[in-house]
Amino acid sequence: MDWLQVRLIHTGQHFDENMSLVFFEQLHLPKPDAFLNVNTGDAASQIAQVVAAIANQFTDFPPRLVAVFGDVNSTLAAAIAANKMEIPLAHVEAGLRSFDRTMPEEHNRVVTDMLSDFLFTPSADADENLVKEGVARERIYRVGNIMADSLLAFRPEAEKLETTLQFGLQEKEYGLVTLHRPANVDNPSVLKEILAALREINRELPLVFPVHPRTRKKIDDLGFSSKNGIGQIQFTDPLSYLDFLNLAMNARLVLTDSGGIQEETTLLGVSCLTLRENTERPITITQGTNHLVGNTRGAIIKGFQSARQQTKTITKTPDLWDGKTAERIASILYEKLNDK
Repeated sequence: MDWLQVRLIHTGQHFDENMSLVFFEQLHLPKPDAFLNVNTGDAASQIAQVVAAIANQFTDFPPRLVAVFGDVNSTLAAAIAANKMEIPLAHVEAGLRSFDRTMPEEHNRVVTDMLSDFLFTPSADADENLVKEGVARERIYRVGNIMADSLLAFRPEAEKLETTLQFGLQEKEYGLVTLHRPANVDNPSVLKEILAALREINRELPLVFPVHPRTRKKIDDLGFSSKNGIGQIQFTDPLSYLDFLNLAMNARLVLTDSGGIQEETTLLGVSCLTLRENTERPITITQGTNHLVGNTRGAIIKGFQSARQQTKTITKTPDLWDGKTAERIASILYEKLNDK
């Protein structure tokens, strides 16, 4: 965008190498203009640190617009800083709602949307959520799913990898697991239920489980070994984007509590069991491959058996999930910012 200089700020919230730096390398992202290195403390402390640090960035390099993505703590912190400094704010992935106020991400989504001047939504349900909350329609722009842009752009590279073979897996003959939500990993009894279900599923379908750092600690706290796995489940360190994408596209089934992976499996046409009672991405259920199964052993096993009986995965790509979301956002911002 030669009409607008972009300044990229990395807060450091995700500090594991395979959850941060490798993304810049594999996705050919430019080096961040600023790295805030805020990766310690509880959520409140983390948000406060990012607000202060990013406000200093806005003072030193006054922006015409601040764009934030998703629903992490850094998203909320940057939105607060922009609002307090009266800088126009754009939120990409606006309007998503799980309607579960026990989720920290739900608070981040709601507050960020209320502070935003440009709300870029991925689907019609997100538009409806915002209107019901009193957001003026002229601030809402349905542009599609930004995640689809990266997946469709880098899928050819992921297809060339041999990640599946490196883990000794056969295409469509294994399951892929991710787990990181506090509601699942911070409650020992819930985590035990999930692990028990995974161990039982692994007897019928080999599972590979890239373990989030928080989840690894919680598993170790239970007395299990996250290094050796549980019941022969194959545990790994967090994977790079392309390696994970290779495993996801070749899996028979994905079990997850991640919102983004619900979307990715819908685009890939891979069955997904979401280990939650709700989702902020209902379109992945109505048009995609996603199934909510909850987080108890019995419910997960029931969902798995149902998925195993399906001979064909039926999915419909949601409207505007076509890899051109970023182009639509750039076009809207060009029009609106140059009108002023």
